[in-house]
Amino acid sequence: MQDSGRRKELGLFLRARRDQAVRADYGLPPIARKRERGLRREEVAFLSGVSVTWYTWLEQGRDISPSRQVLEAVSRALHLSDTGLGYVLSLGGYATASPASSEAATAPAHIQRLLDALDPNPSFALFPDWGVAGWNKAYAALYPNIASVASADRNLLWLVFTDPYVRDLLPDWDVTSKRFLAEFRAETGQRLGDPDIQHQVERLKEASPEFREGWDRYDILGFESRERLFHHPAVGVLQLEHHQLSPSDRPDLHLVVYTPAPGSDAAAQMHSIMADAPGAF
Repeated sequence: MQDSGRRKELGLFLRARRDQAVRADYGLPPIARKRERGLRREEVAFLSGVSVTWYTWLEQGRDISPSRQVLEAVSRALHLSDTGLGYVLSLGGYATASPASSEAATAPAHIQRLLDALDPNPSFALFPDWGVAGWNKAYAALYPNIASVASADRNLLWLVFTDPYVRDLLPDWDVTSKRFLAEFRAETGQRLGDPDIQHQVERLKEASPEFREGWDRYDILGFESRERLFHHPAVGVLQLEHHQLSPSDRPDLHLVVYTPAPGSDAAAQMHSIMADAPGAF
């Protein structure tokens, strides 16, 4: 992302977080019309130990060079998480940029072999723009559309927000889709001006009102391994545990692996799904 784009994104992010801050968390009373959320710029500046003018310029995306200490102070004043702090620092130029997207359309052969070896645990690989680089038979059995969708649309965020099958597959779609969006924003913050990322965001804004609304909230979250629920038409509800890792030799790729949740019947259910899937072995 160009410097001007980073400054603009930083300003919009700080403004969104300031508007959503709970005043009671700071020991402050509600403001006009009993508004319980939202801090004034003057209040954030005071809490950060910076001048009101300097903080205002930050939100306005002015051509200034805030120090790391200033950005950390503002982040603390806004009660940002570690992920939020990292996001602010990256937009301020104090974090390593995310690696560029791979020009290849698919994962390299050794990554695909790893995915295949993970059967019957549904697994897939993501490029930095969340394009799906590869998947195994278990994932194709869980989500059959992955093999037939157009390559331009084979992007996890696009599929989550536009494919009706995914909405039916995820009983908690409303919660999960928002979390994915927040994770995507946290991962790609410094690259939001890149053509591939920008194109994907604009397409989603056009295609999905839910994405458009969520994007304007500026939520960010770091990835956490967690239990996920899937409602498969053949076996009912699957309880899987969601993990993510990156190969040392391809840190630009994220491998997503779903394993049976402790105490669940997911292993037997996945064997059943795969046995009934086309081309099963």
